[in-house]
Amino acid sequence: MIFVNNSFDLLKSQSKKEALPDDFMMEISENTFEKMLKRKEEMGFGKKSWNEWFEKLFANENVESEKEIIERIFKKGTLEYFYEDWVRNFALNLENIWNGASVRELIPQKVEHNSSAIIIGRGPSIDRHNHLELLANSNYKGTIICTDGAMPKVLKAGITPDKFEKFFTLTVDTVDWQKDFYNDPICAKYGNKIRCILSSTVSPGVYEAAKKANMKIFWIHALVDYNEGNTSFNKMAGIMTRAKNYQSGLPAIQTGGNVGTAAWIVAWSILKRATVALIGIDHGYYTETPWEKINYHSIPMPKDVDQNSEEFKRAYPTIYNPYFNCYCKQDPPFVYFSNALKEFIQRTTKIVKTINATEGGAIFGDGIECMTLKNFLSKYYT
Repeated sequence: MIFVNNSFDLLKSQSKKEALPDDFMMEISENTFEKMLKRKEEMGFGKKSWNEWFEKLFANENVESEKEIIERIFKKGTLEYFYEDWVRNFALNLENIWNGASVRELIPQKVEHNSSAIIIGRGPSIDRHNHLELLANSNYKGTIICTDGAMPKVLKAGITPDKFEKFFTLTVDTVDWQKDFYNDPICAKYGNKIRCILSSTVSPGVYEAAKKANMKIFWIHALVDYNEGNTSFNKMAGIMTRAKNYQSGLPAIQTGGNVGTAAWIVAWSILKRATVALIGIDHGYYTETPWEKINYHSIPMPKDVDQNSEEFKRAYPTIYNPYFNCYCKQDPPFVYFSNALKEFIQRTTKIVKTINATEGGAIFGDGIECMTLKNFLSKYYT
């Protein structure tokens, strides 16, 4: 064993709360001491004092939770991966933004306290519970906000602006392939009755496809780096947008990293709906779905990963939804997305009532009411 006393320079300094006694002694094994020496060397503190090394180790007293680590990694990764696309797309869209309509035009002059909206995503619950058929055959008079990816299927199911006059679609992502959703022939059939909300950073191809389908387009900003202050892209984009037609600027929203969450925010912050229901917004997969078949939302899974390990179970958790008595499993993106949406909901309970009508999924907890879509449609008509 090795005994370290006050000649060990770490222990020469006194604690702010309590001075170390002169006869203080610490006992560690030789094996532990060798590991400490090696680790100290690896961190670049081989020639520095033990005190400097320990101060480095304990510099951050507020240790990040797993949730905070996931959020930080996703925000950093998204910024690094998409930043050039955001800037390029915004520059190419700017003339159309100046000459187009602001989403501000959609804000109602009078707020209806009994108003509601249904957000439609394309999660697996939409098929399992026949939600599109149920909604299509209903007499619901409220607002439909359809995520871009779900739009062709939703229209083909009979949920069209001919029957549901308050019909919106939304795109906030940056990638060009999303134009394929708008290029579906069914979109052109109903496009002139669909109000389309586009982020200022969408691919110009998406704008052209929506325009070709004769949709009425409304522009909005998606907040991506607003916490950077005057040096942020959002700050500069806002100034450039106001340089011509929009003296008050375009409204801006947080997106939570996905179009479903962005649609929920639009529903209450722009359209002023008092109650917002979610269908197809699962933020998870059914437990019987093999990971090998999950490719769209998931980041690439490390090769040869041990799916029985604790590390895998933390990164790819299986969670129990007590409100619908079912399980779902999540990958890291969905963990991030669901955490963000649930946090947003908890902060806005005095503004909007949020109902999970997916009959499953990961969106449950404080501030979220869970009920079947059938029950929702029986309670909310407008």
